[in-house]
Amino acid sequence: MVFDDVFAVIAEGTRREILGALRTGDKSVGTLVEELEVSQPTVSKHLKVLREAGLVSMRAEGQRRFYSLETAPLEEMVLWLRAFDLPSLTDTTPILASVPATPPRATAAAVAAGALVPGAAETRPPLPADAGVQNLGRTVGRAAERAADLFGQLPKFRRRRP
Repeated sequence: MVFDDVFAVIAEGTRREILGALRTGDKSVGTLVEELEVSQPTVSKHLKVLREAGLVSMRAEGQRRFYSLETAPLEEMVLWLRAFDLPSLTDTTPILASVPATPPRATAAAVAAGALVPGAAETRPPLPADAGVQNLGRTVGRAAERAADLFGQLPKFRRRRP
C-alpha cells in the first residue's frame, strides 16, 4: 500500500468516521447508516473506496454485507510516522487500540442543549493524559487533507508513446 493512497483515502471526513465506527467490530451498511446519520449511497460509496485501499474488508451473509476494519495499512503509517520521533509515538503501546472511536455527529437537539460541537470555538476542559494520541489522529487527518489537496493540484503526467 502506498502511503499517498492511504492519506488520500482518509483525508475525507466521512471515511474517517466509518473507520472509527468499525473499530468496535464488524458492521453492516445499514448499521453504519444509522450510526453516522449518512445516506446509504454515501456510506456504500465510501466503503468501496476504503475497501479498494485495503482499509476495510467485506463478508457477505445472505443479502447482507458486513464490513470490518483492516489495520495493516494504518499500522504501516504509524511505523512511517515513528521515523519522525514524535513524542506521542515513542511509547510502545499500540496506538490504534488506544484511540477512541469517532464520536457520532452532533444532532440539532444536542446543539440546542448547548452540547460541545467538534470544531466549534469554545473553551474546553484540560486534555486527559492520553490526549497526545487523540491529537495525533486529528493531526494525521489534517495532514492527509493537505496531502490530498497537494496531490490534486499536481499536473497529471501522461506518458507519450514513441
